[in-house]
Amino acid sequence: MKAYVFPGQGAQFVGMGKDLYNSFPVAHDMFEHANEILGFRISDIMFGGTDEDLRQTRVTQPAVFIHSVVSEIVKTLEVPAMVAGHSLGEYSAMVIAGALSFEDALQLVSKRAQAMQKACELQPSTMAAIIGLSDEIVDEVCDSVHGGIVRAANFNCPGQVVISGEIDAVEQACQLLKEKGARRALRLNVGGAFHSPLMQPAAESLKEAIMDTTFNAPQCPIYQNVNAYPQTDPNAIKQNLIEQLTAPVRWTQTVKNMIADGATEFYEFGPGDVLKGLIRKIDKEVIVG
Repeated sequence: MKAYVFPGQGAQFVGMGKDLYNSFPVAHDMFEHANEILGFRISDIMFGGTDEDLRQTRVTQPAVFIHSVVSEIVKTLEVPAMVAGHSLGEYSAMVIAGALSFEDALQLVSKRAQAMQKACELQPSTMAAIIGLSDEIVDEVCDSVHGGIVRAANFNCPGQVVISGEIDAVEQACQLLKEKGARRALRLNVGGAFHSPLMQPAAESLKEAIMDTTFNAPQCPIYQNVNAYPQTDPNAIKQNLIEQLTAPVRWTQTVKNMIADGATEFYEFGPGDVLKGLIRKIDKEVIVG
């Protein structure tokens, strides 16, 4: 069984999508339509902007979303057995599964990016990659930190977890995790504490927009970040998307559940191939394309 997966923020690069735009009329039209919806020429930034331009959250998230959806549409017309997306990538998965229209999803992604940026400005915060420890140890250490908020934010694959929170709390957790045997505890160059309680203002801001948007029953199960389970009920999908902003991305468990439910081939659509590497580390037996 085939599973399609879609990356999140961080996969972007200057020049992304230009080949699709120039080679496929449908891609050209979708990029131009996206420019109209957003009210600025995001395609120009994607194709020829600077790294700094592309790193702006208000640009990065819609850019990765657009590239991911367009990539899937020009490369395949089939509906997979199941889909999943890493953080932002969940919105791309929604479109491919038929739960959201491209237009509605892009508008939500744009609002999500702006809400997250505002939340970042309210509280100095950061994230850090922890390499070489189990999920359980990372959770325990984060829970032991006093005087600030820090949580496990991304369970990416065995031995790779990202933590998120207030700067002092993250630095304290990094030191404790090194003492526990982490091979690396590296601060990331990000603007805020994504997938942590510090994103609550963003979740509250986005909630109304999500609830006012029409979601359809998807054509295949969508494995969602907050619990790693397949979902087909539109109301449950909406609630999970709202909770996603403050909850960890359970990518390791998501991939394991997809495999347990019959997935034998995984195909990543979007800029880069980060998810391919993570999936190979989660299960070496599955086909990754």
